Amino acid sequence: MSFDIKFIIKLCISVCVIIFCTQIGRKLPSLAGLIAVMPLTGLVVLLWLYSDNPGNYALMSDFTRGAIWGIIPSILFFVTAFFCFKKELALWIVLSASFAIWIIGAVIHQLFFHK
Repeated sequence: MSFDIKFIIKLCISVCVIIFCTQIGRKLPSLAGLIAVMPLTGLVVLLWLYSDNPGNYALMSDFTRGAIWGIIPSILFFVTAFFCFKKELALWIVLSASFAIWIIGAVIHQLFFHK
């Protein structure tokens, strides 16, 4: 399988996961939220990393360590969004504030874990 075909397959599967969550979110937003943040994304990334670098367990270990600690900025993003939505702020304000908090958390994450 050529690199381009593998990339297209990876892209299609990844897009399907996002579309699946969006479709579920229309009827069951709480379930869609759970699916969106479950280890499904991590699983897909681990599969892609392993398929591109079979046997490179150091890479896999580094990724999982980054994912474990990367949960904190993600939690900050969703907590910020939750409180902003509770205050019924405009979507652009919610997203701006949430991403600003996430970026601060991500920068701190990278300061501690970037080699």
